[in-house]
Amino acid sequence: MYGTIAHMKAKPGKAEELMALQSEISDRKPEGMVAVHVYRLDNDPDQFILAVLFKDKASYFANAQSPEQDKQFRRMRELLEADPHWHDGEVVQSIT
Repeated sequence: MYGTIAHMKAKPGKAEELMALQSEISDRKPEGMVAVHVYRLDNDPDQFILAVLFKDKASYFANAQSPEQDKQFRRMRELLEADPHWHDGEVVQSIT
């Protein structure tokens, strides 16, 4: 499996809109997507951690490079103070 973790901060007053958009994006469920987790941080409710998991690196990058994902990212970026801090990588352990 392969995925990304992103740390992002919503613009003031935009956290709820960001959450709604993230739900819309997750509902799209692109080919190969396994899971999406969004964490809202206790110490700052405008900060979020996004964890996305795909079945493999190829499906992750197919989604990342798709026009639909670019469109969704641009909508999300409008709600953020800055670009997310992305951390892509292979999942070496997953316990559910």
